[in-house]
Amino acid sequence: MTTGSITPKLFHLAWPLVVGNLLQTAYNLADMFWVGRLNPEAVAAVSLMFPTAWLFVSVAMGITAAAVALVSQHIGAGDDRAAENAVAQTIILTLAVAIGLAFIGYAIREPLVWLIGARDLVYQLSLDYIEVIFVSIPFTFLFFAFRAVLRAAGDTKTAMWLVAFSAGLNIVIDPLFILDSDPLFGFDALFLGLGVEGAAIATLIARVFAALVGLYILLDGGWGIRLRPFDLRPDPPVLRKLIRIGYPGTGDGLLRSLSAVALAALVARFGPIVTAAYGIGLRMMSVSWTVSGAVGQAAATGVGQNLGSRTPDRAESVAWTATGGAMAALFAFGGVAFVFPQELMRIFIADAAVIGEGIKFLRIVAFSWAFFGGLMVVQGAFRGAGFTKHAMVLSFLSRWLFRIPVMFLLAYVLGWGAIGLWWGYTVTNVVAFAIGAVWFAQGAWKGGILDDDAAEEPPDGETVIDSSA
Repeated sequence: MTTGSITPKLFHLAWPLVVGNLLQTAYNLADMFWVGRLNPEAVAAVSLMFPTAWLFVSVAMGITAAAVALVSQHIGAGDDRAAENAVAQTIILTLAVAIGLAFIGYAIREPLVWLIGARDLVYQLSLDYIEVIFVSIPFTFLFFAFRAVLRAAGDTKTAMWLVAFSAGLNIVIDPLFILDSDPLFGFDALFLGLGVEGAAIATLIARVFAALVGLYILLDGGWGIRLRPFDLRPDPPVLRKLIRIGYPGTGDGLLRSLSAVALAALVARFGPIVTAAYGIGLRMMSVSWTVSGAVGQAAATGVGQNLGSRTPDRAESVAWTATGGAMAALFAFGGVAFVFPQELMRIFIADAAVIGEGIKFLRIVAFSWAFFGGLMVVQGAFRGAGFTKHAMVLSFLSRWLFRIPVMFLLAYVLGWGAIGLWWGYTVTNVVAFAIGAVWFAQGAWKGGILDDDAAEEPPDGETVIDSSA
């Protein structure tokens, strides 16, 4: 990413990430497709637990953001050995944090599900789903770490193929675990009928597969970056640097996920029909953050490598090129959702009431996805520079200062109902992108993080050595 024409280099780096993330989204959509064959309560349960699970998984964002910043800048500076050691320390930190979070989540699962707003049958189904998802957290974290370090080295295709196999496995086994009879060929004996719990078990199996194959690839070292077993002992200076760079990224992820949980709680107060419609719409909307998250990851690699090679102006060009490309793609996707909302909803559920609510949701929010995605790319560029604190602040502003208060105001105080939630989401996406773009254009991030003295005293006087999706 440090030489040659930016657009083809960025495209070469980004398209496997986009495909990989779309495949990841495909198996989230597969969960919703098959759960939608059960009942609205099952859809509502998975809709509520999806952001709840990501509340825990989002902690990995800090670790992966730190790994991308550190590994990519070491590679850009030509120090491959330091990059390999950073990979090993990333794995150590990833496992320690993930195992701790899995235990905490499982211990508080019942009050957590109740607090979010699940009641009666939705409450029990939500517990069935989230209990298995907590078991999958360590494997999910490992896979995220694997993808991050390969991406930092400039290899995005290997992770894409692994996601493809993992997603394909999940899609194939989903109906076997969820349904109690074969909807196509009559092989009923193969179908376990576990409902939403079956969806979670299928996800767990796919995540275990992805994590184990990912570790093998890193240990083999034939894909651009190597995990050396003798490096798997704590290196306190590197671990401290990962934590200092990563904790704002973790805060960023938590702010995002907590806002998603808060939004789910606001939606849940309108009942299972609105909640089910929102959950299906959210899965479609996930395509927007799938594309923008992938392009943001590519931008992070490009920005990091160019700052490591001391070409900050080229790093800035990478960021703006990535932002424009992502927004153009999401305007097109939003247009499809605006024109064909009923057809898209019917893919997942046949309930007329849920489809009607989903049409309202898609018609209001569809064109705001481009601004939401543009902000994600800008945040990715900040993370590649090691300025994860800036990305965290943008998440706080966009979600907690703007989105949640405006949505609450419109829906509850002014009495607009669920429509107020969707309009609040749309308006605040546009405002947040404008703020993020102006802040990035000021250029205070151009110093990078490899030079400790420079990192601790950046041009704006703010500490950035401790400053992604």
